[in-house]
Amino acid sequence: MTGFKIKKPTLVLNKDRVRRNIRRMADKARNNGVRFRPHFKTHQSAQVGEFFKEEGISSITVSSVDMAEYFAKNGWEDITIAFSVNLRQIDEINTLAEKISLNLLVESIESVDFLEKHLKSPVNIWIKIDVGYKRAGIEAEDFKSVLEVANGIKRSENLRLKGLLTHAGHSYHANSKEEIKEIYHHSIALIKKTGQFLVDSGFSGIEISVGDTPTSSIVDDFSGVDEIRPGNFVFCDVMQMILGSCSENDIAVAVACPVVAKHDQRNEIVIYGGAVHLSKDTISTKNNISIFGLVAQEAQYGWGPVLDRTFVASIAQEHGIIKTDEQNFGQINVGDLLYILPVHSCLTVNLLREFYMIEGA
Repeated sequence: MTGFKIKKPTLVLNKDRVRRNIRRMADKARNNGVRFRPHFKTHQSAQVGEFFKEEGISSITVSSVDMAEYFAKNGWEDITIAFSVNLRQIDEINTLAEKISLNLLVESIESVDFLEKHLKSPVNIWIKIDVGYKRAGIEAEDFKSVLEVANGIKRSENLRLKGLLTHAGHSYHANSKEEIKEIYHHSIALIKKTGQFLVDSGFSGIEISVGDTPTSSIVDDFSGVDEIRPGNFVFCDVMQMILGSCSENDIAVAVACPVVAKHDQRNEIVIYGGAVHLSKDTISTKNNISIFGLVAQEAQYGWGPVLDRTFVASIAQEHGIIKTDEQNFGQINVGDLLYILPVHSCLTVNLLREFYMIEGA
């Protein structure tokens, strides 16, 4: 039992599940003969990073220069910053490039020209390609822009073209495993077409890097890919469970929240745990109910199974309102701990930062 030590909203991490999730994805990468460069923005923890080292992982992905600095200080020497390069942090980038093998993302000739003028050490460059997410990157079939950027990299003394990188984030909006697979195969076809264009234009050694948890979890064959970069898989969450890319027993984090009030006329429970702890991310269940998280009671190993007909229905800054049925309502008392399985573990971890680690099934 862990609850007696918890007094306020606390992120609880199940170490055994984390290690199992890491091992499963590492094995999949090894079996496919692709480089596994996990995205560390989900856990942001040197301690969790050690679990990856135990699986022989030496290359990682992060989402910011600050995060790269943190992990470089903790012994990681091959880091990709998977965010279009922020030119205003060139001093920090130069410091990193002197110490580690640094990989940067570009999607414009302006960024390439700036890096050529201001970089003091060699870095590897990935061209960011948009395969349908419509968030960042050069559109996959905009060959003119891709070639312009590639030629700019080729001319630079300190820039080394590594290949093409994409994130099929629209897989998070899929309605089935089959649709996730379709998104993956369509994305791969687009980026490989762009890669072949560069080969036909005289470039060699063009690698392909992909990486979102839904496709990396559900697809079994990574033929034609050199690198995968999933991140959320390490903890999983309610979103991944509803998408079908993980099971409930794969979810490795929950937020322990004290019960502070009950309203029997509404079968509602008030918890100390709101938007500043859980984020405001929602997801619709199969019954088209919008939820902020699922709910479990305390158990020997942190938390037990998700309670039926029970969910976080609304949140304010510090408050969370849980709707449940009469039977579950009667089993929960003011002062108890309820464990909230987050909709999006990346944001929840980023908000709470510190975690309480448990072991168990």
